This record gives sequence, C-alpha cells and structure tokens, in this order.
Amino acid sequence: MTKRFRTLMLAGLAGVALIAVAAPSHHANITILTHQENDRTPQRVRAAVDLGLVGFSFLLTWSKQLAH
Repeated sequence: MTKRFRTLMLAGLAGVALIAVAAPSHHANITILTHQENDRTPQRVRAAVDLGLVGFSFLLTWSKQLAH
C-alpha cells in the first residue's frame, strides 16, 4: 500500500466519522394508547433500544378491565 493511498483512506474514514458525529440525533418514538379514557391505572409495556446512531422507544397501554 502506498503512502498516498493510506493517507486517502485515513482522510475518508475521518470524513465518515465526522458525518456520523455531526448528524442530528435519529430517534423513533412509537406510542399506541388503547386504554379506556376513564382508566386511571392502565397496564403498560415500555421499551427503549439505543444503538448509538439510531434509537427506538415504544409505549403500549391497555385497560385491564374490558367494558362489555
């Protein structure tokens, strides 16, 4: 590998790293609310995953007692 090729590769990697660091935070937020309006204590499942460049958060609620 020539010195010029190595220098170009390092410059390219530095550019990609700079773009990854300078990018705004990418985060998906998913909320599904299916509980009844008068239910003061709905059941819920909450999860979050952060992979560094991309993050996901998920919230699901439901009522324990179903109205018939």
